Amino acid sequence: MPFEYAPAPESRAVVDIKPSYGLFINGEFTDGTGTSFKTINPATEEVLAEVAEASDADVDEAVKAARRAYTRVWSRMSGAERAKYLYRIARIIQERGRELAVLESIDNGKPIKESRDVDVPIVAAHFFYYAGWADKLKYSGYGDTPLGVAGQVIPWNFPLLMLAWKIAPALACGNTVVLKPAETTPLTALLFAEICQQADLPPGVVNIVTGAGDTGRAIVSHPDVDKVAFTGSTEVGKAIARAVAGTDKKVTLELGGKAANIVFDDAPVDQAVEGIVNGIFFNQGHVCCAGSRLLVQESIADDLLERLKRRMSTLRMGDPLDKNTDIGAINSGEQLMRIRELSEVGDAEGAERWEVACDLPTKGFWFPPTIFTGVSQAHRIAREEIFGPVLSVLTFRTPSEAVEKANNTPFGLSAGVWTDKGSRILSMANRLRAGVVWANTFNKFDPTSPFGGYKESGYGREGGRHGLEAYLKTPEKGADS
Repeated sequence: MPFEYAPAPESRAVVDIKPSYGLFINGEFTDGTGTSFKTINPATEEVLAEVAEASDADVDEAVKAARRAYTRVWSRMSGAERAKYLYRIARIIQERGRELAVLESIDNGKPIKESRDVDVPIVAAHFFYYAGWADKLKYSGYGDTPLGVAGQVIPWNFPLLMLAWKIAPALACGNTVVLKPAETTPLTALLFAEICQQADLPPGVVNIVTGAGDTGRAIVSHPDVDKVAFTGSTEVGKAIARAVAGTDKKVTLELGGKAANIVFDDAPVDQAVEGIVNGIFFNQGHVCCAGSRLLVQESIADDLLERLKRRMSTLRMGDPLDKNTDIGAINSGEQLMRIRELSEVGDAEGAERWEVACDLPTKGFWFPPTIFTGVSQAHRIAREEIFGPVLSVLTFRTPSEAVEKANNTPFGLSAGVWTDKGSRILSMANRLRAGVVWANTFNKFDPTSPFGGYKESGYGREGGRHGLEAYLKTPEKGADS
């Protein structure tokens, strides 16, 4: 008999969700001049709060506040002084980690064990890491002159983590920020605004304006924004690139992906199965660098698929606040429709679908872990980003065929290689056109390591020393940096 897990719910009592939220501008919460929208719990469809939708006028106020803070305070402050604020924010994030994790799981739908053990610790680590850089910028190789006001737009899949990836390096370099969280997941960004107050961050250094596409466009197109940073869909990224073309704005785009997870016949198969599961089912597949294409060497394909299906059958799906849950809720009804649509396309194109047999909750947005076999490179499910817990399986015979299939995509964000041979890992990594190549692991992140893509996966890097470049004025050649 399979082992039954008793429910182990995390308490919601640690989080105080207000009935309504305003905008965070110049160090204070304000009602704003626009309308409002509702944010809901995707696991239950319960309305969590009314959130202000920033108008163009509100965005203008936020940019003005950021400009004042940049000119009068933040850019004049020494790197060592800025570092103190970043260290303080990092420590408060650690102190309030449980609160942040619970709120993230409620608003986003991801399992509490992921928000608690992955997201929040890496968020704090990013602030600690870039605090260490704040007084050492002249050694970065990118100069030490900030750009000014950074307009940042982040997605709904890792709301707090993407905020940290954007805000920490911007502040360390001496810039100020106007940030817009995704409309479906604004609550942890607003709690971060409270953390900025708690840390006594000077007013206007960080401004949080909530809203949907129009709010994001107002930030991107604002004439007094010096730098645009965006993480999200390739379609929106292309629109942003067009909008800033011909301006002096510096831009970084981290967009979609269709990563190949390549398993050779000499790989440690059980370890690879765990990496495959983590690669595509972590965060319900809501990961831009998800290993959504499994390329497995033909000679071990049957054995690996048998083990993979057995492992998938042990995944626990349900309440995101249950500490036993492996697969949480899809973030929104709109995203669920997208996943269903592309899965039905896979059926229509002749791929063979296998999904975990489980009873889905009657409320909320849910999709079972699913794999498609018999997939060719012509199938849409092998070409388009599904952004859900859906894995396409292809086979290969030789390393060259694996490389050719892996690179046959408009994306180039990440890849994984599973093999016992170190020389093969290095050879594959050198030939794969992907910004990040994991070796015998997948979806591992560290603030000291740069992350970003090629082709339609965007340009620029976040994380590590390389992440500083996007927020500094590169010195002219021959100039003393």
